[in-house]
Amino acid sequence: MKLTETSRRWGLLLPAIVTIMLFSILPLGVVLLYSFLSPGDFGNVKWTFSTNGWFSVLFERDIFDDTVTVSNANLVILGRSVGLSLATTLITLIFGLPTAWFIATRPLSQRGFWLFLITIPFWTNLLVRTIAVQEMIRSEGVLNRILLALGVIHEPLQLMFTNFAVLLGMAYVFLPLMVLPVYAAIEKFDFTLAEASYDLYASRYYCLRRVILPLVRPGIIAGSILVFVPALGAYVTPRIMGGGKSMMLGNLIEMQFGQGRNWPLGAALAITLTILVLLALVWYTRITSDKKERSHG
Repeated sequence: MKLTETSRRWGLLLPAIVTIMLFSILPLGVVLLYSFLSPGDFGNVKWTFSTNGWFSVLFERDIFDDTVTVSNANLVILGRSVGLSLATTLITLIFGLPTAWFIATRPLSQRGFWLFLITIPFWTNLLVRTIAVQEMIRSEGVLNRILLALGVIHEPLQLMFTNFAVLLGMAYVFLPLMVLPVYAAIEKFDFTLAEASYDLYASRYYCLRRVILPLVRPGIIAGSILVFVPALGAYVTPRIMGGGKSMMLGNLIEMQFGQGRNWPLGAALAITLTILVLLALVWYTRITSDKKERSHG
């Protein structure tokens, strides 16, 4: 009887295991394998073991005297990717937290409407949303036209193809990913606790810092992960808003598999991106597990 129950459970798990193996672990294994091969002459790889792909992630070798130097270009792109992703997470949190609080404090009959407005961008293609932001800030866009008409500026501001443009585009695209989990946490918040803190003469700032934020912290952490992870590997928004001047890690990976024709380097960069994402997820797991241990302790 016990064997039958175990077999039944494995039978139910089998479709999920096969799906994960075929569409997650196997492709990732192929990418990892490619990172230890040699680049082909016109793309693809040569089946010769080489660590040059991983070497080129951080270093570069001079073609004339064979000297080794740090790959400043790759490090700048890596630093920009992490920095813009963190900045995007912070900006979406700054705007997403009050937005989620506003929705959660509406009457129950109105919350569905406000959530509907938040989820509308998900109904539109990412490319369309990014181009919409581009139309707002380009030299002949809405923002520059308004500022010129008001006399605030005398010539259009060059906002496109900058880190600011990439940051603005990603903040707009990923904002709903921050609002929804924070809203879910605030919705479960017992507002009588805030009222009790006011009765004990706590200021609004003290109530926010010591009562509200600790209780909605899981939603904030979940929203931060949901924003940071896709922002780190973003491709479409940096490609359109940043052009070739503000490349991010996703654009660099695509370039190695395309114009660069260096698949091992592209594969090594892709694995590096995966490692960064895993580190973020490990941090999230440790934070949430520590909080659960303290709550049960």
